[in-house]
Amino acid sequence: MLLNINETFSKVSGSEALAEIAKQILESEHRFDQEKEHFIAVGLNTKNHIQFVDLVTLGTLDASLVHPRETFRRAVAEGVNSVAIIHNHPSGDPTPSTEDRQVTERLIEAGKILGIEVLDHVIVGNKTGKHCSLKEEYYHLWR
Repeated sequence: MLLNINETFSKVSGSEALAEIAKQILESEHRFDQEKEHFIAVGLNTKNHIQFVDLVTLGTLDASLVHPRETFRRAVAEGVNSVAIIHNHPSGDPTPSTEDRQVTERLIEAGKILGIEVLDHVIVGNKTGKHCSLKEEYYHLWR
């Protein structure tokens, strides 16, 4: 990533902190890249201190190709306890799509196999200040 997120955030304390990380990353991007979906994994230790922030994929205006292999690659290599997932919706509407919920469910299952918990998946609406925590809104996905 272009920013050193650890200078601003040392610990993830909820969906608001994750949304702020996404906002800072997006604001640092060129305006053309801000209009693309960013899918980001944040690796955390057992105390939820940030170990890394990884841009897993940079998509198009309305889609990102997301696969567990790429999402967990750095998490496995660095031996983190958990990951938090963040992605943006360039439209500004953070409402999760069916595909967003399906990807989240798939990542949660992959994380269980790897022993790396998915703490949350936060969707941020570009330039609106709005975000949606899938863990808060769709808690059943984590059962």
